[in-house]
Amino acid sequence: MKFSNIEVTKENQIGFIKINRPEVRNALNKETLEEFINALNLLKDDQEVGCVVFTGAGGKSFAAGADISQLKEKTMLDAFNPSGMQNVYTVIESYEKPTIAMVNGFAIGGGCELAMACDIRIASANAKFGLPELNLSIIPGAGGTQRLARIVGKGKALEMILTGKIITAEEAYRIGLVTDFVESDHLLEKVKETAGQILAKGPLAVKLAKLSVNLGTETDMQTGLMIEKLAQAILFSSEDKNEGTAAFLEKRTPNFQGK
Repeated sequence: MKFSNIEVTKENQIGFIKINRPEVRNALNKETLEEFINALNLLKDDQEVGCVVFTGAGGKSFAAGADISQLKEKTMLDAFNPSGMQNVYTVIESYEKPTIAMVNGFAIGGGCELAMACDIRIASANAKFGLPELNLSIIPGAGGTQRLARIVGKGKALEMILTGKIITAEEAYRIGLVTDFVESDHLLEKVKETAGQILAKGPLAVKLAKLSVNLGTETDMQTGLMIEKLAQAILFSSEDKNEGTAAFLEKRTPNFQGK
């Protein structure tokens, strides 16, 4: 499959989706969003890929947000477009394979929202984060008002959104927006290390753990606990559970099959 706005590569069990528009700081136009979906479908069907990493080309910007030239032309009904940014990010958040945002520069507006749609966010020390949409008299409409509040808390989310402040990787780490930040030269190494830790786990357990957290945090405690219990019931009857427990008792590395 050919792509014009992104690069899709694979290294071992990691699939990389790199936004390749450095001349516009990897701004996210509708064509790029469409290619995200195609790339995710491609990697979903690849049984060798167990984790997907989003990043940006050029080293200066992860993604600088929506393409303003296209944003200027949007009308009221465009907010309900099924192929719009909010819906694409919902696909990423609910993607069956774990996702990591490798934030190697500016993650502003839709770029910050893209990072928040991923399961884990790891940043370079020079990364910057912000949701400055109110400067354009719009709001962060690709999940920003909802995911940021859930990740860092309502008060900090309101401060960032209402002021449009841009924060450093260090502050993003302090408030819990990113899980770690490292020097740029070590970013890929750190991402691969984290992906490797996930890939060493039972893939069916990874999938159901992600599902349990995502669905459970959107409902009340008792319903969340039932989701957890049902997921565990599936895992108790899996071949991978038998393999994992046997490997532990036999002091060897498990050979999971995702069954």
